[in-house]
Amino acid sequence: MTSITARATIVAPTASSSPPRLTLAPVRAGRAVLDGAWWPRSLDPGTELRGLVRALSVRYGPIRHLMLNSVTWDTRPRRLAIGDGAVVRVGWFASVDPAVVIATTHAGDQIDLLVVPPRTAPAAAAVAMAAAADPADLRRASAILAAMPAAPVPGDGADEQPVWDDEGGHTADRPDRATHRSAES
Repeated sequence: MTSITARATIVAPTASSSPPRLTLAPVRAGRAVLDGAWWPRSLDPGTELRGLVRALSVRYGPIRHLMLNSVTWDTRPRRLAIGDGAVVRVGWFASVDPAVVIATTHAGDQIDLLVVPPRTAPAAAAVAMAAAADPADLRRASAILAAMPAAPVPGDGADEQPVWDDEGGHTADRPDRATHRSAES
């Protein structure tokens, strides 16, 4: 008995609600490790990759293939319908750096982009994207992400709202009155 399994998943094109957050190097430098950076809004490739491919196609010509890390993304479509009949093949590999997306043009050029995690703070993302688009910066994607300013950690006080006296409590920087009175006695 022969069974046929569909290997290709074609994601139907949808209207993109917003342009991709993409920063590209001003010129392609032979020594540069990265050609720029992309900051997706989610880890849904069906939503995110279409806009990226369209933006890269404007600058570099038609994109024929994308390569991404197979663990990082929510789903793994094999083909992506871009529109106007264009379909881009998508390869998923555990060996691809999770912080990189690799695009290949029809002319055979390779474009390596830093992938900034979706939940990154805007200021940290801007620093990472500028570094990745700088032809003089020879760091790998993982090194750029490791050097990003740390986001506030929940519970460290950076994102907590103050407690007001009129809400039945006291401010965190003022000692408790009962403790203060017993110390005076």
